[in-house]
Amino acid sequence: MTETDLPRPQKLARKPYERELLRLQGELVQMQEWVRGSGARLVVVFEGRDAAGKGGAIKRVAEYLNPRICRIVALPAPTERQRTQWYFQRYVEHLPAAGEIVLLDRSWYNRAGVERVMGFCTPQEYKRFLRQCPIFEELLIEDGIELRKYWFSVSDAEQERRFRDRMSDPMKQWKLSPMDLESISRWEDYSRAKDEMFVHTDTRASPWLVVEAEDKRRARINMIAHLLASVPWQPSPGLELTIPKRPSGQGYRRPPREMFTAVPDHAATLT
Repeated sequence: MTETDLPRPQKLARKPYERELLRLQGELVQMQEWVRGSGARLVVVFEGRDAAGKGGAIKRVAEYLNPRICRIVALPAPTERQRTQWYFQRYVEHLPAAGEIVLLDRSWYNRAGVERVMGFCTPQEYKRFLRQCPIFEELLIEDGIELRKYWFSVSDAEQERRFRDRMSDPMKQWKLSPMDLESISRWEDYSRAKDEMFVHTDTRASPWLVVEAEDKRRARINMIAHLLASVPWQPSPGLELTIPKRPSGQGYRRPPREMFTAVPDHAATLT
């Protein structure tokens, strides 16, 4: 079965989705505390077709997490200098230190997808990537990094429907680029590139985890539940905090409000 042949699942209803999402996000907060307290390092790779729902999933994972602990990394196109570096070099500097989580909104797998299909790398660079990538990931895992790689799978019909939705929604048009639309005419090229990528990089040490993403709600729930189940975290005892008693005043007086430039009360115009 190809991505084109994906069955259309029944859409998960909003109320059970929101209820379960909130519960899972609560567990993500607990997992974050385990990461912070234990000094663990977690890298989560989000890959897949354009408009497959990666960004929405990342947003739900990070929504209640501390941005000092959980960072979203979405790198732009490499600079001329970076093009002369070892391919993995610019990703290495974004890897987590102890007690940190990194969510990669696309990753080093750009070379096996966009760069391969659009001709942004040479055949030699592509073949070198396929040889080095499993070794690179094995080194990360050997050094103690928890690495999870999620592939969001969506059909061509659903992808096109989401593109059209973005084109008609001013709030989503920024998500579209000529490169995105090019993926429609190059659907089979991307399919072949993905298949070859899986052959070389879907390893026992670092397997690809496929998320069926025809229904975004199901995809988010399934992906987060799997992440929580696969990371060996343990609930941490919560900090017992006490709000101190406010001391009695020492004669401080706030300066008159007229001395400062206030933000206009736009909210008052709504009533």
